[in-house]
Amino acid sequence: MHATASNAATAPGHTGARRTSTDSRNDLIFGWVLKACALLVLLSLIGAAGSTLWLGQDAFRTFGWGFLTSAAWDPSNDQYGALVPIMGTVGTAMIALVVAVPISFGIALFLTEIAPQWLRGPVASAIELLAGIPSIIYGMWGLFIFAPFVAEHIKPWLMNNFSSEPPDGQVSWLVQHVPWIAKFFSSEYPFFGAGVLTAGLVLAVMIIPFISSVMREVFQTVPTRLKESAYALGSSTWEVVWDIVVPYTRTAVIGGVFLGLGRALGETMAVAFVLGNTFKFSWSFLETGSSIASTIANQFGEAQGLQRSALMALAFLLFVVTFIVLLIARLMLRRLATKEGN
Repeated sequence: MHATASNAATAPGHTGARRTSTDSRNDLIFGWVLKACALLVLLSLIGAAGSTLWLGQDAFRTFGWGFLTSAAWDPSNDQYGALVPIMGTVGTAMIALVVAVPISFGIALFLTEIAPQWLRGPVASAIELLAGIPSIIYGMWGLFIFAPFVAEHIKPWLMNNFSSEPPDGQVSWLVQHVPWIAKFFSSEYPFFGAGVLTAGLVLAVMIIPFISSVMREVFQTVPTRLKESAYALGSSTWEVVWDIVVPYTRTAVIGGVFLGLGRALGETMAVAFVLGNTFKFSWSFLETGSSIASTIANQFGEAQGLQRSALMALAFLLFVVTFIVLLIARLMLRRLATKEGN
């Protein structure tokens, strides 16, 4: 009788101990699985970057630092330089960012602060559907529809107002007093629509859905009581947005912007259609050029020897450029977090 009572008293304790041991073991296994998943992503990134560096070592060894500063790209003479693709990649991405960020900001604010409830759902769905359109469709649209529009309307206007050799023959007042601006808007082919500017604008259309969706989601996280309190104190919609919504979501907004920038840096097919794919260095946004991704896509299939090594070196440089952009984003976010006291 005494033994039975003792066993009954100690059984729950043993069960609890076993359960605690099982939970600890399961937590340990779960932690190792999550760590393995994170390390797999890191190892995949290091492996991809390392393989491109290894396969591109012949180009780096042959041309040295001159590979980064040379604008030559002559497969017949095995002369290769990465300057034009790098400048084309960065230039088109910056143009896309300058155009896309204000538009995305306006879209997100309209959907969260101004649009009636019945309109928010359809517009948000339409924007998200734009993100699902294949890039080659954007490229075909850019080549056959948007590039002729640029050649007929946008490019002549820019050259008439900002070029030192405008089509109408009259140099604008701005160019006369700020002559250095003309080098960004000159063109040898004024009636050809493809170029860095066209590619940047097409990229802007492509990244607007990504940036605006992120902004809309983070704007919706702002507590309603904060905005209602500001309105109750007499603030206008602009004051509420600038003083309440933007400071509250600033870190997430910057993250969304750099997400769109990363998409623009690595875009291939759409840029290949409308950039022109020429290897002539120019400061002008209206001239044709080339990007790292489009150069690899256009030439890798038939490349051999040193040319293939040069293309793999370009792929490694794309990793480097993207890493630098993400590093800048992280530093900016850390600085903002420090200012906010987090």
